[in-house]
Amino acid sequence: MSAIPNVLAERYASKAIVNIWSAEGRIVLEREFWIAVMKAQKELGLDIPQEAIDSYESVKDQVNLPAIMERERITRHDVKARIEEFCDLSGHQHIHKGMTSRDLTENVEQLQVYRSLLILRDKTIATLSKINERAQQWQGLLITARTHNVAAQPTTFGKRLAMFGEELLGGLSSLNHLIETYAVRGLKGAVGTQMDQISLFEGDIEKVDALESKICTHLGIPEVFDNVGQVYPRSLDFRTVSVLTDLASGPSSFSRTLRLMAGNETASEGFAKGQTGSSAMPHKMNSRSCERVNGFQTILKGYLVMATGLAGDQWNEGDVSCSVVRRVMLPDAFYACDGMFETFLTILNQMNAYPAVIDAENEHYLPFLMTTTIMMEAVKAGVGRETAHKVIKEHAVATVDALRAREVTKNDLLGRLATDERIPLTIEQLEALLEEGRSNAGSARSQVAAFNKTVSAWTSKFPNAASYERLNPLIFLLKNLQMA
Repeated sequence: MSAIPNVLAERYASKAIVNIWSAEGRIVLEREFWIAVMKAQKELGLDIPQEAIDSYESVKDQVNLPAIMERERITRHDVKARIEEFCDLSGHQHIHKGMTSRDLTENVEQLQVYRSLLILRDKTIATLSKINERAQQWQGLLITARTHNVAAQPTTFGKRLAMFGEELLGGLSSLNHLIETYAVRGLKGAVGTQMDQISLFEGDIEKVDALESKICTHLGIPEVFDNVGQVYPRSLDFRTVSVLTDLASGPSSFSRTLRLMAGNETASEGFAKGQTGSSAMPHKMNSRSCERVNGFQTILKGYLVMATGLAGDQWNEGDVSCSVVRRVMLPDAFYACDGMFETFLTILNQMNAYPAVIDAENEHYLPFLMTTTIMMEAVKAGVGRETAHKVIKEHAVATVDALRAREVTKNDLLGRLATDERIPLTIEQLEALLEEGRSNAGSARSQVAAFNKTVSAWTSKFPNAASYERLNPLIFLLKNLQMA
C-alpha cells in the first residue's frame, strides 16, 4: 500500500524546504550529526578508528526507509532502529557514544528549523522587494480607500501595497531576531547534566565542553542553551510558529483586499493563458491564488494553536508527550509558510491594476471622499466644526439615497452644498477642492518613499535574498499554475 501523501509538501512547498523535512533528508542529517560527533570525540581522545568514520561517511546517503521501518517494528524505538541500520551499513558500532535519543533528535530537529528559517528569510526579503517594486509602479495611482469596506478618502494603490508591505517588514524583523538568537540544545544527556559524556571522557569536563562547542559549530546555530533538560523548551517552538504566522499576516490581508478589488474590477491577481476560473461559468476569473494565501494563513493559525498547547506543558526535566504534535506541526507549518510565499510571489508577478475602472470609481465617490477636506475649509471660514459635520452629513446621505434610487445619475453633492447658506463656500471653491482631490492623497507618496528606503536597507544587507524570485521565476509560475 502506498504512503498517504502530504498535500502541503507535494503541491505547495518548494523543493528546498521539502528536502529538509523529508524522511530521507532527516536521516541524512542525523547521520551527518553522528559523524560530526564521532570526529569531535576522536579529536578529543576517544579511541575511534578513522576507518570506521570513513565507512560511516561512505554509506550515509544510502537511505532505505522500508528496512528502517522493519527494524522499528521489532525495536519499537525509532532512534534504535536508525542506529542499527547505519551501523550495519558501515560494519561498525561507534556512533551514538555517550548520547541519548534526545541528544540526536533535538539537535537535528533544531537544525531543520534553523535551515528552514534561513530559507524563509530569503523569501521574505524577495517578497518585500517585489512589493516595493509594485508600490513604486503605482505610487501615484489614486484609488478610493475604504474603511469598513466603505469608501472613505483618497489614497494610492502604491500606498496600499506599502501598508501591507510594512506589516510584512514587522514579521521580517521578528524572524531575523529569532534567527540571530536561536539557541540549540547541544549534547546535554538524559536530564541535561551531560553525565554520560563526562563518564565517557573520564570526568574531563573541559573536553565535554569542547565536544559540545564543536558540535554547535557543525550545526551552525548561533546560540546554545546553558541550562536545559531532556528537551529544549517548547516555548521556542511556539515562538517559531508564531513568527511563521506573523509572516503570513501581511500577505494574507493584502490577498483578501485584492480579492475585493477583483470583485470591483479595479485590480486582479492576473489570469494565465489557458487558465479556467469555473467549470460551469466560462466568464469567471476567480482570485484562486489569493484564496490559497488566505487558506495558508488559516492553516498556520491552526498550528499556532498546537504550539500554544505545548508551551508551558513540560514536566520536570522533560517528557515526550509533545512528539506526535511536533512531528505534524513543525514540518507542516514550514510547508504552509513556504507555500504561501511561493503563491504570493506569483501574485505579485502577475497582478494587474485597471486605471480606467479605478478612475470611474474615483469620479463616483470623489465628492464623498473630500467631505473631511470640505469640512475643514468650512471651519476655516468660520463655521463650527459640529455644525459643518451635521450639514455635510445631511447632504451626503441625501445624495447617496438619490444615487441608489437612480433619481440622479451623477454625484451632485457639491451642488447641494453650494446652495446651502450654512456652508459659506461657493461652487467654484468646492470644485477647486474636488480638482485638487483628484491628485491629492495626503502623505501617500512620501510614505511609499519611506517604505522603499526601509526595504532597500534589507535588500542591501541580503542582496542574494533580494534576487531570489528573479533567479527562479519559472519555479514560481509553474508551481502556482497547478490546480488549487
